[in-house]
Amino acid sequence: MNKTIRRASVFCLLLVLALLVRVTWVQAYQGQALADNENNRRNLIGQYENPLGNIIVGGEAITGSQKTDGKDFGYKRTYVDGPLYAPITGYSSQAFGTSMLEGVYKKILNGSDDRLKTVMDMLTNKRASPGDVLTTIDKGVQKAAYDALQGKQGSAVAIDPATGEILAIVNNPSFDPGTITGANDKDAWAKLIQDNGKAMENVALRKPQAPGSTFKLVTLAAAIENGLVTNLDTPTGTPDPYTIPGTRTLLPSEAGSAACNNASPRTALRLSCNNVFAELAHKLGQDKMRAMAEKLGFNTETATPVTARPASKYPTKKMSVDQVAQTGIGQFDVQATPLQMAMVTAAIENGGKLVAPHSVSEVTDANGNVLESFKNPKSEQVMEAKTASMLQDAMRTVATEGGGKPAQVAGAEVGGKTGTAQRGVNNSLPPLAWFTSYGKAGGKQIAVAVVIENSDTDRSEIGGGKLAAPIAQKMMAAWLKN
Repeated sequence: MNKTIRRASVFCLLLVLALLVRVTWVQAYQGQALADNENNRRNLIGQYENPLGNIIVGGEAITGSQKTDGKDFGYKRTYVDGPLYAPITGYSSQAFGTSMLEGVYKKILNGSDDRLKTVMDMLTNKRASPGDVLTTIDKGVQKAAYDALQGKQGSAVAIDPATGEILAIVNNPSFDPGTITGANDKDAWAKLIQDNGKAMENVALRKPQAPGSTFKLVTLAAAIENGLVTNLDTPTGTPDPYTIPGTRTLLPSEAGSAACNNASPRTALRLSCNNVFAELAHKLGQDKMRAMAEKLGFNTETATPVTARPASKYPTKKMSVDQVAQTGIGQFDVQATPLQMAMVTAAIENGGKLVAPHSVSEVTDANGNVLESFKNPKSEQVMEAKTASMLQDAMRTVATEGGGKPAQVAGAEVGGKTGTAQRGVNNSLPPLAWFTSYGKAGGKQIAVAVVIENSDTDRSEIGGGKLAAPIAQKMMAAWLKN
């Protein structure tokens, strides 16, 4: 054979062998990775080839599936009362992906989770029948909050303190996830992402903001735990007018100097005296304040199982003495979500024990077999029972004699804390109106947090007691009277 031809033949043989090795490598070692790649359109088509599993509230599905006329996608997601439950479900879109519970449990709901497969499914590599996600949400509490928030921009969260079950997660404005479930919903998506996507912003879980005076509950908890406060009715000796430590700046209180001068902790919480809580934070120092906040969930991304990201924050970087004092009244760099403030109140109502908040009770397969259960959540004693009892006592005074009166529920014990947080450069934006409270009656209990970001209320009338407390009242009544 001609030498040149022989070399060419050997070279071609090597190329064929290389090709065979590459094909074998792809099929044997990279096949699954390529099959699971998020850019593999076959996966997306497979997700919507059959009806999806459902998200359940109160034993009823709040999601469904509708057959399409498309060539690629056999079904698309549908929603019952979409705007009401959007902060919980999120969306499942053929064009824009998934979010919230639809995202966390995507594989359960589309049948691709290996735990759903039978032996026959594994042998045939068939997609399994989808599973369901059972939530802890209470229809009555969810609807009460949603209706009460109409006409206002804000958010609300409710928790059962004893079990950690989240009873409601509500945002307004909200959106209808059913408008973006198809493959050609670009116009609907464009409308939703206007104004920085405010309609889809999950304020309840994912927008930490200054909690204002509701954070005084954390400050008072730290003061009691560290022995600074031993009696709610003993005058603190804190003067008003009060000068912020390290500065010449006077810190005013809405109730006025005469009412807040030398106020007791009970009176200071009822009147929301800034001088008392700023001084307590100053005396405690940053480390003790941060330790109490972190026990209650600050600086941690809480998973519900939807992750509350970014986390509510108490500053970890070294602060000056004036900055520490400001954190005592929920200002400076302190930030919290409604979920976080509901957790604070839940721990207080539950004797100082914080039960991990969760919005899902069980995840099941198509036959109802439990794949995941959250019925025994983690819990931690974050403050002494005596501390929690004192805080409850002080919060009851707020609800019976102070700004929390609008939260009263007939026949129930209610305790609360109002809050108004300044925001914007030189307070250019309307202040946030906060309210957090607990209620209990007939062996049932509930902890609630509400924040109002904007409303048609005159700026001078904005306050947690006036705007947020009535919403909390409706939520607590819906649960306690059920």
